[in-house]
Amino acid sequence: MATTLITGGTVVSATGRGAADVLVDGERIVALLEPGSTVLGANLAETVDTVVDASGKYVIPGGIDAHTHMSMPFGGTTAADDFETGTRAAAWGGTTMIIDFAVQKFGERVPESLQTWHEMAAGQCAVDYSFHQIIGEVNKESLAELRRLPDEGITSYKLFMAYPGVFYSDDAQILRAMQTGADTGLLTMMHAENGPAIDVLVEQLLAQGKTDPYYHGVARAWQLEEEATHRAIMLADLTGAPLYVVHVSAKQAVAQLAAARDRGRNVFGETCPQYLYLSLEDNLGAPGFEGAKWVCSTPLRSREEDHQNQVWQALRTNDLQMVSTDHCPFCMKGQKDMGIGDFSKIPNGIGSVEHRMDLMYQGVVEGRITLERWVEITSTTPARMFGLYGRKGVLAPGADADIVVYDPDGHTSIGMGKTHHMNMDHSAWEGYEIDGHVDVVLSRGKVLVADGEYRGRKGDGKFVRRDPCQYLI
Repeated sequence: MATTLITGGTVVSATGRGAADVLVDGERIVALLEPGSTVLGANLAETVDTVVDASGKYVIPGGIDAHTHMSMPFGGTTAADDFETGTRAAAWGGTTMIIDFAVQKFGERVPESLQTWHEMAAGQCAVDYSFHQIIGEVNKESLAELRRLPDEGITSYKLFMAYPGVFYSDDAQILRAMQTGADTGLLTMMHAENGPAIDVLVEQLLAQGKTDPYYHGVARAWQLEEEATHRAIMLADLTGAPLYVVHVSAKQAVAQLAAARDRGRNVFGETCPQYLYLSLEDNLGAPGFEGAKWVCSTPLRSREEDHQNQVWQALRTNDLQMVSTDHCPFCMKGQKDMGIGDFSKIPNGIGSVEHRMDLMYQGVVEGRITLERWVEITSTTPARMFGLYGRKGVLAPGADADIVVYDPDGHTSIGMGKTHHMNMDHSAWEGYEIDGHVDVVLSRGKVLVADGEYRGRKGDGKFVRRDPCQYLI
């Protein structure tokens, strides 16, 4: 098997950093060594097949994006990135594993939906992947099938308190699903917004002629995120089910999660880069229809109300545990423009899978998070939360050789014609400048990105079966 030595770098983990060389044999890490180590008197670098010089750079575990939607049907169209294009873009940005969502729609069976997603992803992915299961119809049959998910290596499922008539589950359905999740050790993921109330506000705004993208954020008010988050927490408390709230954007929802965790509950939350950098005023409120680029749900929040700073603080204090992207990209032409004259018809989603590691590193540069916390929220905690730790999320003997060499003295300009490799006709991050650069990316020991070139191919990534959540109290 091919051997690789990554030498001269600073290895960064969730708990510390230090100078070390990383030795890879085949697909696995076999040792972390003192720099310049010898074997039988010979320089180790002279005995391996490949040497990667990481001098002056950080060596970190590959990023894990635990919330993506490749090829997802939504709003009468389909996400612009499929598993080939989306995972290749992920690799360019230092993400070496995604967890996508198999979608059970109303009237479908769970095993059939899971098989559909397996067929879409198999042989297409540049990096390793797994699935969460969306339950779009909670009934006796789907609850029985939920119990069998761990046998498929799927240990998390998602419900929606939003989108009536599409994915929505009422409180009784959520209660039954959570009872099943508690019995089987599944992690319940929740889209927490009050969907029926949102629909009323949408109807009223459109009737008033308020049709621009800005009003997407007005209709999905923070009160409806806070209310739904609280309701989900109470149902989880009643059933004993561990709860993971996705794409948290409102500081009031963060406060609900923090209060539950202070009571010792197994309640967790993720946020996304868009809620840390973008805003209702600056982005959704862009002139004309331009704001459609940033339509996503939950929506961007008001900068004036200080949501962004509060969400950053929650990442520092671990009131939010990790950062995913909710990558669900749509092109402006032929997709987002379906909502001209009616913001409710704009497909909800932003493309960020390529930029998450860079955007969060900029938080290190700006003093918002530490270097170790960067690794923790982008790799180590996702691995622990979703039953991957030991294989993923850590640089240690026996772990998969998913490794990123990151140059803090490099620079990344985000946008079309620069570093953008997603299958989109625009970038939500056009013009962002990052004080760092992904230099080398290895996935299970294979170099995917180096010297500004992509060296991987579709099919490099494999499906990974997951264990139960390793982050419970």
